[in-house]
Amino acid sequence: MASLLRQVTAELQADNIMKRVVVEARAPGPKLPFLQSDPLLRLWIAAAALVLLAMASAAWPSLKAHLQALAILKRVSSQSVPFIAGEAATDAVRTEDVSFASPSGLVHARLYLPVGHPRAQSIVILHGVQHLGMDEPRLMAFATSIAACGLRVLTPELPDIADYRIDQSSIRTIGEAAKWFAAKTGAPVGLMGLSFSGGMALIAATEPRYAGSIKYVFAVGAQDQMARVVRFYQTGQDIRPDHSIERLSPHEYGSLVLEYEYLEDFVSNPADLEPIRSVLRAHLYEDNHAEQQAMAALNAHQRAQVEQILDTSSEWTKAALKISETKHLRELNAMSPHGKIAALQTPVFLLHGEADNVIPSAESQWLAAELPRRTLKSLLISPEISHVDRSHSRALDLWDQWQLVHFVALVMEEAERR
Repeated sequence: MASLLRQVTAELQADNIMKRVVVEARAPGPKLPFLQSDPLLRLWIAAAALVLLAMASAAWPSLKAHLQALAILKRVSSQSVPFIAGEAATDAVRTEDVSFASPSGLVHARLYLPVGHPRAQSIVILHGVQHLGMDEPRLMAFATSIAACGLRVLTPELPDIADYRIDQSSIRTIGEAAKWFAAKTGAPVGLMGLSFSGGMALIAATEPRYAGSIKYVFAVGAQDQMARVVRFYQTGQDIRPDHSIERLSPHEYGSLVLEYEYLEDFVSNPADLEPIRSVLRAHLYEDNHAEQQAMAALNAHQRAQVEQILDTSSEWTKAALKISETKHLRELNAMSPHGKIAALQTPVFLLHGEADNVIPSAESQWLAAELPRRTLKSLLISPEISHVDRSHSRALDLWDQWQLVHFVALVMEEAERR
């Protein structure tokens, strides 16, 4: 501050700047004789103006990030965006479908590019376990909203995850997408994963061949330990790092995905696998017509098995899940960040719905407990979201909304950092 004052004083003495400032300031209004009679006061006013200007300039990136966060959250919730927030996220966006080769095969993806910002920072956004993959409307709306804030976005197709199969091949595809996009843009890229893709993104960031391409990881509703999530589907309980218990009624979705993945553990006769798989696939895809057709093609024994499998709350299903968990423990561990992230150097942001009953929020608490303190940038367990969507089942709470806006703003600030 002392050096700033000396600089201002020198400029005033050399150029008589203050005289011009005072004349311009008082010309339209009443005279302020005390400014003329007290040069020191004039000096302090000029210095304060410079300091306030510097403070406003320094605060603008954070303010802009918060306005962008508000615009993004409003748009993905199909809500009207306040004018001042919308003005911070108005870049025109063009899309381009691309494909690139990787060791795991040809990867199809979509680029969302802010017009007029060819050198913008970049982020890869990974869809969750959803059959529409990169064409899922909510994902497309989110990617467009991010790009409108001036970021380049890549949404790769993860074929196995889109077919409700959670396995290690997707980790490689995620890593290769980040590596390809980083090479294309000339700088490391952000990596955002939804649901089980979030846990896989964290694993990809631990692998040396991909780590240099990943700038940060933003995981939404991610798993820490798959086996613990499977036990949640059986018991409705997930233990937290502080040994308290999170109790929720599990959503059928999680159990059905595992049954579909390991269907041979739930169907005794191999000849029944494909007919039953057709029903379960249509059920997961929420294609009622296809499900009815597949059901009509079953014999009585197969139909009874399907009804048993679809009843995810039955003791039979819980017992079968327990057997399947034990049988596939090695595979489940391979898809778990647990035990792999203790030395992760990449910045991490963790967001989880407070009442998430597909992957309980205790999982993000475990992730936070295992990450190095310098690596974990922010953790938010929010009642404002469910699994990976905004929650509409609770009354308006401005503090909770502010926390979510602030969290997303922190991610946006990290995304813009060079």
